[in-house]
Amino acid sequence: MGILEEIKLSFKNGSYLTRLIYLNIGVWVIIRLIYVILFLSGAQDTPVLSWLSLPSSFDVFLTRPWTIITYMFLHFQFFHILFNILWLYWFGRIFLEYHDQRKLLSLYLIGGVAGGLVYMLAYNFLPPFQGKPSELLGASAAVIAIVIAISVYVPNHVIHLMFIGPVKIKWIAVVSIIMYIIGLGGNNAGGDFAHLGGALWGWLYMSQLVKGRNVSRGFERVLDRFFTWFKPRKKLRVEHRGEAVNIDYDYNHKKKEQQEYINQILEKIGKSGYDSLTKEEKETLFRMGNKK
Repeated sequence: MGILEEIKLSFKNGSYLTRLIYLNIGVWVIIRLIYVILFLSGAQDTPVLSWLSLPSSFDVFLTRPWTIITYMFLHFQFFHILFNILWLYWFGRIFLEYHDQRKLLSLYLIGGVAGGLVYMLAYNFLPPFQGKPSELLGASAAVIAIVIAISVYVPNHVIHLMFIGPVKIKWIAVVSIIMYIIGLGGNNAGGDFAHLGGALWGWLYMSQLVKGRNVSRGFERVLDRFFTWFKPRKKLRVEHRGEAVNIDYDYNHKKKEQQEYINQILEKIGKSGYDSLTKEEKETLFRMGNKK
């Protein structure tokens, strides 16, 4: 099996975390290749980033509404995407230890949108930034939403940092927020406004989830319907006693995901007890128990 086939198979069978990482890297590679081609061809104007970055102007945004989504998958500098991917991988894996991948995806997307909106509001209504055109790109706002959310959920979860040692993730969240606030007076104020917007959504989302209220449940259902449109319905016809029997692979895949979710709930009970479950998790466990 070739490298491309392995990547394709990994993307197809991987979690939403894996797909988010691949998507960010894939877009970065494509953008860099486009810029190389344009440079070698002698092109003077290369507006590719501008058409995908989120503009600070509301008027420009109305002509490019897709940028509220595309900007959070867009990077240009290598170290920019490197640090975002590392944070997404580290904290995304911790998040998936306690929650399902649908919540991770919705948290990423809504966190990115929240960061983009805060960025535009700041550049249109705060005096120091009014009239200063700017463009936003990068997954930082979406990633920090995940970081803050899981820090709220398990603040004492310990990770080991190089040169520092074991650190509770709540302190990583606190230091990050302080640095973003300090950065509002610097050269990357737009990015820091976006970071704070993503962080705000991560805090709001998880503070409600621990109370049993999933504020993004409707959005998660929309995502499920959206992905269903693009999912091929592969069926195999098998003759059995003269009758055609349809084996629906989508049904089997859905059952597998449900079982993985139940396993996560049971593992969580083993670690933190039944009372640590959210209202949604308790209802899921109750429904599955009644089916048996």
